[in-house]
Amino acid sequence: MVESGAEERIGIVADGGARLDRALVALFPDLSRARLQGLVRDGRVERDGSVVRDSAGKVAAGARIVLHLPPAAPAEPAAEAADLSIVYEDDDLIVIDKPAGLVVHPAPGHESGTLVNALIAHCGSSLSGIGGVRRPGIVHRLDKDTSGLIVVAKNDTAHQGLTAQFADHGRTGPLERAYAAVVWGQPQPRAGTIRAHLARSRYHREKIAVVSEGSGRHAVTHYTVTETYREAALVRCQLETGRTHQIRVHLAHRGHPLLGDAVYGGAYRTKAARLTPDARAALAALDRQALHAELLGFSHPRTGETLRFESAVPVPMATLVDALRAEGEPAVGV
Repeated sequence: MVESGAEERIGIVADGGARLDRALVALFPDLSRARLQGLVRDGRVERDGSVVRDSAGKVAAGARIVLHLPPAAPAEPAAEAADLSIVYEDDDLIVIDKPAGLVVHPAPGHESGTLVNALIAHCGSSLSGIGGVRRPGIVHRLDKDTSGLIVVAKNDTAHQGLTAQFADHGRTGPLERAYAAVVWGQPQPRAGTIRAHLARSRYHREKIAVVSEGSGRHAVTHYTVTETYREAALVRCQLETGRTHQIRVHLAHRGHPLLGDAVYGGAYRTKAARLTPDARAALAALDRQALHAELLGFSHPRTGETLRFESAVPVPMATLVDALRAEGEPAVGV
């Protein structure tokens, strides 16, 4: 029995012999394949008047498909009003300049006060039922203590389109992601690529570790040193993949952890004593890893227009950079 408020959609299969889930994607391209497979499992898909529950079953040309979309359930996370730095917004997506300290998605220990809670309050009824639940669609994340640009989908069409672009990592489209990072020491060469597989550490579950090729997940970070200081450097990182803690782990693996990174740069805390008093004070005031998502570009999932956004480094991190500049350049040969 279909509940009140369900949306009924009807389609006729054009090409026979395809799997049901693939035929459904062709008929209803605004819904993700995973969502459609879930609807099949829930008995919400009829073929020629009969309910079907096997997504892998073949369908014949001319088959009449009826899809019963349930009304969007109430949001799982609660709506919580908060000030958001909105860079861009339309009916499909919203781009936020996230401050450091803000968790993106509710999780154990952070069930409230997240970006998702704030977006539910901000967007209200403009959100459609992503995955059957009225909530914003998170397609990529920033660590709690990383600031900068993040895009969030407001409906299934945008969620599907953006997810595909992030999965493609910009190989065939305009997706761009660049970060400003302040690291200990001066990476050599001044521009290069770090290729190192990443996986959850076997010894510290809250950490990510570099693992041997053939295990873990392929990860690639391109970097360019833009400024050098006596004890540190400003580096621009561009992601070819988007793994958890990728930039932080890759740079620490090269011996250049981020300033302020207590997880991957703890062994470098004593280096702060070599900074000038102003730089030490600025680093203490930053109180987080010196990492900022400064550039985000992608193709609009509905219009195809290339959108590109830039965000200035926030004041505490800019103050640290200014203090490091005042220390001067590294000695020749360093």
